[in-house]
Amino acid sequence: MSQGDVTTRPGYLVKRVQQLFRQAGDERLRAAGLSMAQYAVLRQLADHPEVSSAELARLCFVTRQSLGEVLAGLRRTGLVTVGEGGSGRVRPVRLSDTGRARLADAEAAVAGVEDRMLAGLGDGDRRRLAELLARCADNLTPGGGSPAGR
Repeated sequence: MSQGDVTTRPGYLVKRVQQLFRQAGDERLRAAGLSMAQYAVLRQLADHPEVSSAELARLCFVTRQSLGEVLAGLRRTGLVTVGEGGSGRVRPVRLSDTGRARLADAEAAVAGVEDRMLAGLGDGDRRRLAELLARCADNLTPGGGSPAGR
């Protein structure tokens, strides 16, 4: 592939779509009082209720420090609870009932942004895009992808 116009390269396009998706998501989630970062944390807590903070940060693609800041805001607004105790310094984080309700509202907003992003793509194209992006992620995951990518 030519190194010519960077704006046509897949890596650039993936980053551009990610940035635009986040901006559109933040705009839509504002009505629910959330950001995309907060939504990601709530979604992962719903999907992985017993997850550690380190794993939660990894699942949300943020540093532990950034996660701490997001969790502090979610805790202040009563969307998550942070338990006392746990093993060692681990303190369990859980969705509150309010957090679950807010997440349900946010799901529609994020699905709307995704539908907008995929407008004009048929079901087959949507599946193929997901497959291709999953393959790209696997190729970049340590120990994943093709032998040539390791």
